[in-house]
Amino acid sequence: MITALENHLWQSTLFCCVVAVLMLMLRRNRAAVRHGLWLAASVKFLVPFSLLVSIGSQIEWREPPVAARPQVSVVEQIGQPFTPPAPAPLLVSVPTASSRLPASLFGLWLCGFAAQSLAWLQRWRRVRSALRMASPLQLGLPIPAMSTPSRLAPGVFGVFRPVLILPEGIAEQLTTAQFESVLEHELCHVRRRDNLAAAVHMLVETLFWFHPLVWLIRVRLLEERERACDEEVLQADVHPQDYAEGIVAVCRYCLQSPLVCVSGITGSDLKRRVEGIMMNRRTYNLNFGRRLLLATAGFSAVVLPLAAGAFHIPPVRAQQPAGPLEFDVASVKPSNPHSTNGTVVSASGGRLHVVNATLKDLIETAYDVRSFQIEGGPKWEDATKYDVDATPGAPPQGATVPPTGWTNVRFEVQALLKDRFQLQLHRETRTAPIYSLAIAKGGIKLSATHSPQKGINAGQGTMRGEAASMMQLAYKLSRLLQRPVVNNTGLEGNYDFKLEWTPDLGPSAPDGQPVDTSGGPSIFSALQEQLGLRLEATKGPVEVLVIDHVDKPSEN
Repeated sequence: MITALENHLWQSTLFCCVVAVLMLMLRRNRAAVRHGLWLAASVKFLVPFSLLVSIGSQIEWREPPVAARPQVSVVEQIGQPFTPPAPAPLLVSVPTASSRLPASLFGLWLCGFAAQSLAWLQRWRRVRSALRMASPLQLGLPIPAMSTPSRLAPGVFGVFRPVLILPEGIAEQLTTAQFESVLEHELCHVRRRDNLAAAVHMLVETLFWFHPLVWLIRVRLLEERERACDEEVLQADVHPQDYAEGIVAVCRYCLQSPLVCVSGITGSDLKRRVEGIMMNRRTYNLNFGRRLLLATAGFSAVVLPLAAGAFHIPPVRAQQPAGPLEFDVASVKPSNPHSTNGTVVSASGGRLHVVNATLKDLIETAYDVRSFQIEGGPKWEDATKYDVDATPGAPPQGATVPPTGWTNVRFEVQALLKDRFQLQLHRETRTAPIYSLAIAKGGIKLSATHSPQKGINAGQGTMRGEAASMMQLAYKLSRLLQRPVVNNTGLEGNYDFKLEWTPDLGPSAPDGQPVDTSGGPSIFSALQEQLGLRLEATKGPVEVLVIDHVDKPSEN
């Protein structure tokens, strides 16, 4: 959650920087264009690029290609080392319960959110109070006009049903030309729907009050909004001197400061506005080049994230390989009960060979999970062992032959389990004990290498890594400890290391770590002393497979 928010904030910041650069290029153009760009920067805070990517990912523009998954054997030969070239990702999320920072940040944000909401509510109530005391005016305008005894500056209140609010006696303080210019200014706010734009940014300020650029956008929106209305009023054959004197007279008459929730005539820097009105600088419409630039920028901001989502193939959709997903010939027989061989699972040329494997071993292979992620099922799933020999069927004529390896074998074993064992299961996510792999206080004792990633060889009480990543180490430890291990080291790259410990351990201690009863170093002590890493017991979400139904295999 925090990572997604961080990504959204820096993307919005970058978007604001792009808008600021465009401002420099458009400083001689109409203020309405600049106001629109700052409003787009504000709206960007409400629209994460990840949302557009998600929408784009729903576009089915082509058939997804085969995704090469890591070639991992989930059932190892008991008592002998076996290293997967690239470990499969854990079915577990990085735990956040161990840190109080997210909760503290949320509490701080909530305080700011509440303060901003109360401030807006107080300003809104001031305007509503002024409206309740107001009386209608007949000015022949396209919107209702009200006269209030409060010394509020003239302004338009309301988004969908705007009302013009004028302080009592304001008409007597202005000449006819000045009063008409003031009314024209307020109608300009109505035509431009400035109150709607202000309401959108009010929401942005309330949600992202902690971001300094949000407050900068507020100032720029107010300034460009008033400047845009000034430019439009001057284009309506209003004399600049009457208009400027009318604004000054209004400010002198009204005692209360303008409200942000009301589009009025006294907003922005008064001195700069009067100077600009009196000079009546010429503004330029957008030429073709600048129109093309803005169109390209807007098109890129929307279409590129959509295209990224459309061309990105999510892992769930990409796992299904092309070609046959079933074995053409499969033999499932009970293993020799007197055999002392360990469990062996191998695949060569698409052919599967299994010796002394339990049902749980086969499920591990088929669904790329570990034994602690499988729940339910009969007692014989861990006791009865089977030998399996299976050969995949030939692909249909004209079909592309998928690459051999564990990716296809797993899908074929899934089909075998459903057909011969009548296996039915579902996935659940549960909170369970896990380990967090982190760096010890003394720092790491690993040798970094620039060699291509290889893997880890593990034996009885020993583990040797050759150009191995921390993800591979976490994967190996999770199999060894029969508990998910999450890599929280933050280390990238590959490392060489050697780890030795005493595997004869007793029952678990209250903190979940096994107790060493042999006098030698445990895996926990060895990690800290030899590699500079530590395992912390905590809890986190773990995805498990729950067996709903299974039968003993049918005879061949």
